[in-house]
Amino acid sequence: MTTPPPRDWASFQYEIYLNGLISGSVPRLPTDLTRLERLAEHRLGPGPFGYVAGSAGSGATERANRAALDAHRIVPRMLRDVSARDLRTELFGRTLPAPLALAPVGVLSILHPAAEGVPFVLSSASSTPMEEVAAAMGDGERWFQLYWSKDREVTRSFLDRAGAAGFTALFVTLDTPLLAWRPRDLDQAYLPFLHGVGTANYFTDPAFLAGLAKPPHEDPNAAVLHFVSLFADPGKTWPDLAWLREHWDGPIVLKGVLHPDDARAAVEAGMDGVVVSNHGGRQVNGSIGAAAALPAVAAAVGDRVPVLFDSGIRTGDDVFKALALGARAVLLGRPYAYGLALDGQAGVAHVVRSLLAEFELTLALSGHRTPGGLDASALDGPTHGD
Repeated sequence: MTTPPPRDWASFQYEIYLNGLISGSVPRLPTDLTRLERLAEHRLGPGPFGYVAGSAGSGATERANRAALDAHRIVPRMLRDVSARDLRTELFGRTLPAPLALAPVGVLSILHPAAEGVPFVLSSASSTPMEEVAAAMGDGERWFQLYWSKDREVTRSFLDRAGAAGFTALFVTLDTPLLAWRPRDLDQAYLPFLHGVGTANYFTDPAFLAGLAKPPHEDPNAAVLHFVSLFADPGKTWPDLAWLREHWDGPIVLKGVLHPDDARAAVEAGMDGVVVSNHGGRQVNGSIGAAAALPAVAAAVGDRVPVLFDSGIRTGDDVFKALALGARAVLLGRPYAYGLALDGQAGVAHVVRSLLAEFELTLALSGHRTPGGLDASALDGPTHGD
């Protein structure tokens, strides 16, 4: 496979300015991605919006995610040659155009998830079967996120299907063995799965269908109840990872790691990476902010496996800070979901291009040429890794 040349992400700003000069046009969506949530709230109904935007409990963990990133300040360095930048990043044997992937967000009706060449992590709880997503993506880099089912045969079938569909890495979400107390959803009595939304991979799976007396279209309520009964398993423990390794040939990445001892356990279990994440504040109210946990996790694994990061990424400087704190790459969640809701595929592309343009400019204006050159010395703030 030929390695693509580095891309000039920062030039997106001049594209916008020139479009304004030539045609008087302005971007359809804000370039300040923090404004997307409010716009999406006006576009979507309270149930769907609340499901994406909502958090566990009082929302304290989502606020902690923001505070943990804001606790750090970038320290720009001057008179360094930053005329040529290169955001390409090596991860799981692949060269990515930037240290960014689209995080798994369940219940998104999306057939063309690839945007600007960045990898897409498809959720088990997608609204479109994995095979259709793979066909739409063509050669696009795609990873599969697994909600670890109680039913081993369903899990085995998911892994077989994902491998056959060209998903190259497996992201196993650990922090959702139970659904958290989410007042925004509870107040609307809204859980999309109960309406058969976000169940496409299950309702097309032969192992899942084998457990039904009738096909889902003939008895949707029975299908939904079967889904709820096996969706997650609070009884899983570290030794169970050996079974996953037996049934997946590619990299396995554990998502939801916040404690350094869990990161060490992941390495000892033969995993290929970890994602420092608190599910965007959607699972444990009062949890540590993800960025506050990142340095210690990165220090615990060292160079043995890559550390990825999500939960709170909204801006280019957020990406900068996460990489400086020890992440190899970041996963972007809610902002691209809002972009999708507001402007479809073009909205996702706008979000990705805006984020990476801002990140590249922040990188260069702070005196750095590549993401790999960042470390805690680029920041002013708490960076404890012990």
